[in-house]
Amino acid sequence: MAGDVTRWLAARAIPLDGLAPGSGTADLEPLRAVLDGVRVAGLGEATHGSREFFLLKHRLLEFLVEELGFTTLAFEVSASAARAVDDYVRGGPGDPVEALAGLGFWITHTAEMLAVVEWLRERNARLRERGAGASRPVRFAGIDPQYPGASLEALRAFLDEAGQGRELLEPLLPLAHTRLGEGEPLDGGVEQAARRLEEHLAGLRAPGDVLEHARLVRQNVDLMSRPLRHADPARTVSLARDRYLADNVDVLLSDPGARVAVWAHNGHVTRAAHSGGAIPAMGRHLAERHGEAYYALGVLFGEGAFRARRPRFGRIDRRRPPATLRVPPARNDLVVETRLAAAHPGDFLVDLRHGPHPEPVRAWLRGRSHLRAYGGMVKGLTYKLAFTRAVLAEEFDGLAFVARSTCSTPL
Repeated sequence: MAGDVTRWLAARAIPLDGLAPGSGTADLEPLRAVLDGVRVAGLGEATHGSREFFLLKHRLLEFLVEELGFTTLAFEVSASAARAVDDYVRGGPGDPVEALAGLGFWITHTAEMLAVVEWLRERNARLRERGAGASRPVRFAGIDPQYPGASLEALRAFLDEAGQGRELLEPLLPLAHTRLGEGEPLDGGVEQAARRLEEHLAGLRAPGDVLEHARLVRQNVDLMSRPLRHADPARTVSLARDRYLADNVDVLLSDPGARVAVWAHNGHVTRAAHSGGAIPAMGRHLAERHGEAYYALGVLFGEGAFRARRPRFGRIDRRRPPATLRVPPARNDLVVETRLAAAHPGDFLVDLRHGPHPEPVRAWLRGRSHLRAYGGMVKGLTYKLAFTRAVLAEEFDGLAFVARSTCSTPL
């Protein structure tokens, strides 16, 4: 069966001419038919710290925007803080490096991410030069409720101008400086404060932008009120966070003309679940809500290096930069990366959703495989041999494979 699967992958491979952004999109043209009717494209990544993943998804974004009319890049970063980046890409003033730092994640504070932001700004500037009749500008949006400081500041400014209700905001202000997993979960009083604030703003008939800030703060309060781990997965941070990620994508899709590229970890874009199958992923919510209009692309690598944080004595020291980590090529046929490396010698894409699926391929797609998955933190000394279980037919509509990974470049 292994040979049949390898031949099928080789026949369906969409080889990439390179990973350099700005080099054209002719090699990506087969994606036009693959993504026909898709409004939400989930662009995954096996690790947050790979330079090649940034480059590949930058190229994919160029194709999605220029050729397929995608309107929004939605990122797994703070929805509140991302507004500063959005202002910049739409032509506003400011320092893009500072705006990226404000997103709150080392993951996006990279030279590769800066190149994406600058490309969006330049692309939107070209549209303005063309004037009326040009395509709509591309938005940059965050979808994560974490780090709501910008929303709290916007709410403070509105309440100060309204001259009433500022006291309702006071219990929520510490959220601007609190991280998930640090300290004890919030008590019910803070959740009540968030609800009272929303009710007050509705009574004032606050504009939609203000109400959106309040909604993001309430989402954050819910996350901060939950434990990281619990015997009942439904009570954890992760369950609520993935649901909110999907909810915030749907807010972007409320514009009937929107088409959204979602940049997040494979564990979020998957159509299945993560954390041992206990947590429905963002991608599962989107697939259930949008059906075939959601396409989940898993992005994998064969070997090489990436960046991630490593705990010391069980704790993360945020003053220390992420470590450089390396993994060898996979050799086991049960590992998806082994099959992909055997199918094509370079970087490529493969669509799993469409076309014929001979019986050996169906069996492989529906059987239990293993693949690499690293988050922003790597535990232990055995990460090189760590793989997560996956049933490809349930998880991804397509795969992208980068033969060799190197570390993303910190700013």
